[in-house]
Amino acid sequence: MACHCIVRFSGVGQLGRERAKIARGPAMIRRQFVSTCLTAVAAAFVAPRSGRAGTLRLRTRGPHPKPRPGITSAKMMTTEQVAGKRAADAFEGIRAIPEIADGIRCHCGCAELPDYYSLLTCYEGPKAMALSCPICQGEGRMAARMRKEGATLDEIREALDAKYG
Repeated sequence: MACHCIVRFSGVGQLGRERAKIARGPAMIRRQFVSTCLTAVAAAFVAPRSGRAGTLRLRTRGPHPKPRPGITSAKMMTTEQVAGKRAADAFEGIRAIPEIADGIRCHCGCAELPDYYSLLTCYEGPKAMALSCPICQGEGRMAARMRKEGATLDEIREALDAKYG
């Protein structure tokens, strides 16, 4: 039995009428098609990829690190070196609380990288992950704001885990 669904197009004139002829199979309008494709692509990036060494996964879980005694923000780039205003405020927030940031595990997946220790690590060096990662930036802003409001390291960890973990 043949399906007599109409394919919708926004064409006008003879060409539009030609395109709107009866199709075989269910019709899918352009908006549905694009939506379906975007959903599939997003799912491919978020889904765990077992069997691939070095693949980062979002929302990694694990224990928070113990803050190292005497840790400072000396390895962080200066405000002038930070590209983009959006990242600059996150860097300034973390620069003020290195002993807190060093006791937080980042949830973006960078914790799986070699030489990673804590959220502070995301902000260190000329190629700092936090320059481009919105999760590192968000966690940094939230930690700095909560500390300024008087929250303890454990309270900050709990809030970050609830939001990002």
